[in-house]
Amino acid sequence: MTEASEPRTAAETQDPAAGPAPHPQRWLILSTLCLAVLLVLLDNTVLTVAIPSMTESLGASTSSIQWVMNGYTLAVGGLLMTTGSLADRIGRRKALLIGVALFTLCSGVASMADSPAQLIAGRVGMGVGAALLMPSTLAVLMQVFDEKERPKAIGVWTGVAAAAVALGPVLGGFMLDHFWWGSVLLINVPVGLAALISMIILIPESRDPQVRRTDVPGVALSILMSVGLVYAIISVPEHGWSSPQTLIPFAVGAVALISFTYWERRCEEPMLDVALFRNPAFSGAVGSTALTYLALAGSLFLFTQYLQFVLDYSPLEAGLGVVPMALALMVMTPFGPKIAEKIGTPGTMATGLTVMGAGLVTLSFLDEGSGYLLALAGLAVMGAGAGIAMPTASTAMVSAIPVERAGVAGGLNSTMQEFGSACGVAVMGSLAAGLFASRLPDAIPDEATHSIGQALGVAAAGEDPSQLVEQVRDAFVSGFSVSMRIGAAAAVAAGVVAWALLRRNSVPPEEAATQSAEATAQAPAPGAEKTPDTTGVS
Repeated sequence: MTEASEPRTAAETQDPAAGPAPHPQRWLILSTLCLAVLLVLLDNTVLTVAIPSMTESLGASTSSIQWVMNGYTLAVGGLLMTTGSLADRIGRRKALLIGVALFTLCSGVASMADSPAQLIAGRVGMGVGAALLMPSTLAVLMQVFDEKERPKAIGVWTGVAAAAVALGPVLGGFMLDHFWWGSVLLINVPVGLAALISMIILIPESRDPQVRRTDVPGVALSILMSVGLVYAIISVPEHGWSSPQTLIPFAVGAVALISFTYWERRCEEPMLDVALFRNPAFSGAVGSTALTYLALAGSLFLFTQYLQFVLDYSPLEAGLGVVPMALALMVMTPFGPKIAEKIGTPGTMATGLTVMGAGLVTLSFLDEGSGYLLALAGLAVMGAGAGIAMPTASTAMVSAIPVERAGVAGGLNSTMQEFGSACGVAVMGSLAAGLFASRLPDAIPDEATHSIGQALGVAAAGEDPSQLVEQVRDAFVSGFSVSMRIGAAAAVAAGVVAWALLRRNSVPPEEAATQSAEATAQAPAPGAEKTPDTTGVS
């Protein structure tokens, strides 16, 4: 048996198809990776509760505040594929360090902004840092854990990510109760410095052992594709599906996607091996991941509004109200690999996503008089199902990509999460907003129909405020209920996709790589299947 104290020898003597040998400090390394994930994903949600304070302190317009959020989203969504490939070339440890350092620096700059332009610039810089960081965390995880332990490690990684998303509003509400709005960004600095120091000490370097030329057209097309599609998606809630602000970037992104696929199929050394999509396990994992995050992000986006505007919760109380979902997800993530060992990955995915759908259906029955108990049941069921399905999907996706391309695997996984989340907010949010506006009483003017907060403000100042407020809340609940059922349908559809594709015989990673090499008439370089250098840093 391989001695844990000799990671280099183990890597050289093991079966190449099994991937790298486990690193002796792998669990400490995982804790450092989770700290980096926590840093980025906490910030995504913690900032949402600070929007009113930012608007007042900076004198920012609605458009400026939207760019504070959208500038970050565009930077992350547009660069994830490119940064994942870059990490494979320059080294995953180096990409991690650059990403954490940039994210930390720009967080400090943004926290001290005294104008909307400075804040937007800082947020864009944070997005670039996050795009470097996120794919590399999963790539390093793939390198330091062997095939047997990798599903458990991915489960921990996923659980921490979900906890960060749910706990962000709680932390944000607490900080705003005691400090100024910039504190929600400044808190990233000590956390980022701690992550940076621990990474320098613990994270081993690794990269793709095959020397590849930079796929410049692929990089350019992937950025154009991602930015165009993400911009179109985030424009939907404000401008609608048929507006030029949505259709033009969507058309640009779609053309870039087609061009990217065409180019990558013919490029000798592509950034993304599109032949991988012929692997049913890979395609199933990609599709189900996007649909899962669509349902999760869209439902949480609407549920926090339900708690604040229908049940009159404060932002901090609304954040605490989502915690049971995160706890259920964290508790169930260790069971996903165990269930998969018994019934297989397709059955595990289908089961988890069906349970998640049942939780969303439960939430769809909420109304103004429901109270929190029914919501608690729905959140717990939804979190439990997501906890089973999400790490299983990530494991299936990264397992379908050769381990030497771990950065690309991490980038693609994070890209699907970003696209799914953006689509969830756009699709479920716009559907709920449309139904809400159509069912408002005539006393609410058109300019107040785009936001439940504005509509409630007008209703409270009306001639019969109690009746108008009740009608506004009823209108919101009707749109909320339909959107929750759409989210449930998306979760079940993700389970169907997973069951239909993952149950078919998947192509092993090394065989997929061979097929790609034959398709492009590019023979693999000598040593392409050798384990990357995983020497630690002292």
